[in-house]
Amino acid sequence: MTTTTQVRTDAITTPMSPTDLDALKTRQRAMWGSGDFGVIGTTLQITGEMLCEAVDLRAGSRVLDVAAGNGNGSLAAARRWCDVVSTDYVPALLADGQRRAAAERLNITFKEADAEQLPFEDASFDVVLSSFGVMFAPNHSRAALEMLRVCRPGGRIGLANWTPAGFVGQLLRVVGRHVPPPPSVTPPTRWGAEDHLAALFQAHATNLRVTPREFVFRYKSPQHWLQVFRDFYGPTHKAFAALSADAQQNLEDDIVMLIGLCNRATDGTVVIPSEYVEVVVDRR
Repeated sequence: MTTTTQVRTDAITTPMSPTDLDALKTRQRAMWGSGDFGVIGTTLQITGEMLCEAVDLRAGSRVLDVAAGNGNGSLAAARRWCDVVSTDYVPALLADGQRRAAAERLNITFKEADAEQLPFEDASFDVVLSSFGVMFAPNHSRAALEMLRVCRPGGRIGLANWTPAGFVGQLLRVVGRHVPPPPSVTPPTRWGAEDHLAALFQAHATNLRVTPREFVFRYKSPQHWLQVFRDFYGPTHKAFAALSADAQQNLEDDIVMLIGLCNRATDGTVVIPSEYVEVVVDRR
């Protein structure tokens, strides 16, 4: 008998075979390993600091950062004297996090790991974090259950997730119109919707707090923003690479239009507030 993994969409549930799921994750690894995410990731550091405050981290806590990218949450937790394990399934991102930790003389353990198959015992951590990371796992329920499994009873899970209506959510939809994602995968920005978060965590929580926040993108100009994201951000970098020259121009035009709609600056620079949710789950 062939085993299937159920991956939910907004409207239906489509079975995805383990082979198809592995192939999807291989493509995702290649996407996030392309460009140089750290150029953008470091600009998001403030969100990792705020998330650590939201979960009220205590010195000496055992902290796991899931899908850590280049380590914003990991570094923030280590600055608070926690015992931190930083994980991601893209080795290049972990290496970037290691360089940052070494530069700041922070003691962090880095380990390659899939968010849907965390290589840790049950209840191994006091706090589990993910900052704009686990939301991109293809099987949302599996990733949530893994975070719950490794978090001890009475511990906390802290998440920072882009919302569907925010700037990044709109950007991903624009990119998806030009390079459609696999139809059987739930949009990552569902992690920014309160009903979806409740479905994932409420049964295992004594309390679930979802707080709207804003991260502000600040760039020299719309073309500067576009060039940085085209060169360094995996989803846009790979999208442009997959298109013909004419199609690339169409995607560029749509992104510039979105920037124009969202930009609150009037001096030629870019100042774009992008909504995300700060999530704190008190583990039952």
